Amino acid sequence: MNFKNIIVTGGAGFIGSNFVHYVVNNHPEVHVTVLDKLTYAGNEANLAGLPKDRVKLVVGDICDATLVDSLVKDADAIVHYAAESHNDNSLKDPSPFIQTNLIGTYTLLEAARKYGVRYHHVSTDEVYGDLPLREDLPGHGEGEGEKFTAETRYNPSSPYSSTKAGSDLLVRAWVRSFGLQATISNCSNNYGPYQHIEKFIPRQITNILSGIKPKLYGEGKNVRDWIHTNDHSSGVWAILTKGRIGETYLIGADCEKNNKEVLELILEQMGQPKDAYDFVADRPGHDLRYAIDSTKLREELGWEPKYTNFEAGMADTIKWYQENGAWWIDKKKNVEKSYEQK
Repeated sequence: MNFKNIIVTGGAGFIGSNFVHYVVNNHPEVHVTVLDKLTYAGNEANLAGLPKDRVKLVVGDICDATLVDSLVKDADAIVHYAAESHNDNSLKDPSPFIQTNLIGTYTLLEAARKYGVRYHHVSTDEVYGDLPLREDLPGHGEGEGEKFTAETRYNPSSPYSSTKAGSDLLVRAWVRSFGLQATISNCSNNYGPYQHIEKFIPRQITNILSGIKPKLYGEGKNVRDWIHTNDHSSGVWAILTKGRIGETYLIGADCEKNNKEVLELILEQMGQPKDAYDFVADRPGHDLRYAIDSTKLREELGWEPKYTNFEAGMADTIKWYQENGAWWIDKKKNVEKSYEQK
């Protein structure tokens, strides 16, 4: 399926902006309209250097039905990244998550239905809740049920993940009830350039660069399945252009690491002692483990991740933050202050 004009919601955020860069670099025939509210997590600088004739930024809210309607009527497809996405923030104030993740998704779905526009919904593996740690599984990880699939029952555990789960279910209902031409992807944890410094990996990197001792929740045993954001982008494009309507595809790169391993790798790569961090009290409802089974995406659509060396990907990510201090230094003080208040 060929698209000429696509809307990328949240396209000035971390994952969305990397997708916009991916499309510009790999699909020269496509024009991208970015719809982004430019909240604290959106940054116009994430789109710097992209050609003006191929990327247009519209600053606005996905809950604004009039604005959304005016954009969607001229589009071939919507790729919906926009979301409130930080778990800690959702525990402090769930209301923005209800508005953006549920009402915003509903607004986009209605516009896509009205104009018959192809819709792809970007979601998260957190809708499935969590899995047992491998050490707690029979045979230390052998056996069934140790990775999420598209058939895994939803079991969200935070205001963030529950609103994402709700938005996924809205999409499924619009496909079934109204014949919406839609697909869903649930992805594992992303890392790479342009990620807001409130998130785990960039927060640790920028702490070290700022002379702040990193902190680790609980015992650091919580496991995340990491994927480079460029691999996420190629997966979304494959689903948008080749995926079966009404289907859900999981995007993952088979890179399970616990938080302690990740932090110690960062410290090591930045020339610090591996134990140069402090443990702090765990956060409420902290999911134990995520793990993605992306077999369906690989076998049906022929997708494969390219960034399979986590150590090399981490080194590149550290280098990006080292070389782009102007992008994050001004934000750092406010981020750390917000953590002190939690």
